[in-house]
Amino acid sequence: MALSGTAREVLSLRALNRATLARQMLLARQRLPVAQAIERLAGLQAQAPNPPYVGLWSRLEDFPREALTEALRRRRVVRLSMMRATLHLVSARDALAWRPLLDAAHQRGLLGNHKRALEGVDREAALAMGHALLDERARTSTELGQALLERWPHSEPASLAGLVRNNLPLVHLPPAGSWNSHQNALLQRLGTWLDKEEEEQGAATQDDLLLRYLAAFGPATLADAGAWSGLTGWKAVAERLGARLRCFEGPQGETLFDLPRAPRPDEATPAPPRLLAEWDNLLLAHDDRARVLDEAHRPRVFTINGIVRGTVLIDGFVAGTWKIERAKGAATAVLEPFARWPSAGREGAEQEALRLLAFAADAPGERHAVRVARPAA
Repeated sequence: MALSGTAREVLSLRALNRATLARQMLLARQRLPVAQAIERLAGLQAQAPNPPYVGLWSRLEDFPREALTEALRRRRVVRLSMMRATLHLVSARDALAWRPLLDAAHQRGLLGNHKRALEGVDREAALAMGHALLDERARTSTELGQALLERWPHSEPASLAGLVRNNLPLVHLPPAGSWNSHQNALLQRLGTWLDKEEEEQGAATQDDLLLRYLAAFGPATLADAGAWSGLTGWKAVAERLGARLRCFEGPQGETLFDLPRAPRPDEATPAPPRLLAEWDNLLLAHDDRARVLDEAHRPRVFTINGIVRGTVLIDGFVAGTWKIERAKGAATAVLEPFARWPSAGREGAEQEALRLLAFAADAPGERHAVRVARPAA
């Protein structure tokens, strides 16, 4: 590879941790408009409605829930399937530029989940019909599948809808994706919702995508870029970018790529306690999560049914999980350490938990408390 000719600086695990936390705005909260913050973070995973709000609360100063709700309503931010063919919140600009690049990941998702169920279906005709149905009006995925079933009665409606969803960029219209909103989303084509087609915006290249990924999550390996995006072919991208990238050696001797002027704080930089949302990007954007999560703790964070729990960072690393338990008129943040926390870390985590309870309060006057569970033996 063109970038491997000279001796490379070695980054320790802590240095790698601090660099990633700095870019994810987890060393110090920032003051940014919502859409700009989401662009800096390269999107927010958004399977459930509330975690992106918590993700922004963890990273922005004085962030009100209404700011994200308003950004969705005003079409500055959109919720749609993006990286890894999973739901994300991204800026309108990034949705238009990036979604065409991610088609390969969506096609793999379609084949993996619906290939057999779509046997015998004229895919081009089904896609054209789905396009026309959505041009008539926004529809839920169930409504879309049922309408297509009239033409292909021996198929599965979920697979017919999946064919359309994996071929067309479809926005989940607000209030879907808003705080505490759990109804089935109405779907509409991205170009219709934004009144601007992808071709008008101009699609990004995979080179552009790697630069944005490294700005948000670097330094990183090419395998990390693949795990984040669901795309392949990153070696050729790195070779094309050449001198626009800088190479480092990671803790295990791996080649890490980065932007030459990106922040790489000293490994001794303090990292305050933080509470991260469920499915937080920090835990989903790398093939090797050791920079933030010890592999021994992975089963306590990633559940067998696909949940990624809310986590507690102590000194920059995942040191426990959190959840909110609610009773009538009261909410308790339950912190579950993996091992005993130092007193300063525990105090900071408890203060963060109280702030999170205030942010997530369901009603005025709700009583709040924090409980720290005893670490498992």
